[in-house]
Amino acid sequence: MELSKRVDKSGRPVGRAAIRTAVATVAAGTLIALAGCGSSSKPAYCTDRTNLENSVKGLTTVISTSGVSGLKSQLTTIESDATAVVNSAKSDFPSQTSAVKTSVDTLQSAVKALPSSPSATQVAGLATEAASVVSSVKSFTDASKSKCS
Repeated sequence: MELSKRVDKSGRPVGRAAIRTAVATVAAGTLIALAGCGSSSKPAYCTDRTNLENSVKGLTTVISTSGVSGLKSQLTTIESDATAVVNSAKSDFPSQTSAVKTSVDTLQSAVKALPSSPSATQVAGLATEAASVVSSVKSFTDASKSKCS
């Protein structure tokens, strides 16, 4: 059976289709959660936040063209952009940036642990971790909105 058409016992897609679903969830949630900023009169973390948004947008393209190896590579970029956000905003938003760092680190670890043909359980865990990243980034975005608008 082709990897992208397999489903688990509950009917959820397994493999690349499930990873694409998880990544699309992250990208869509982040796009909704993040407001564009970047004016030079705004704090540096506004630009860093935009960079993180753009790296998350790149996930959907990477998955459709590069599979798990591309996802792992893109998450390295996301991790770098998240680190920049944390470093530039941690004094103003310590709890939110800590949550961003923790969620991105956890997602990065989960993705690094994926084999080239992930099981339904592994993919389901990835979706949970991706949702955690979206939630933490949204929390940071909400908290920093007044400074980046």
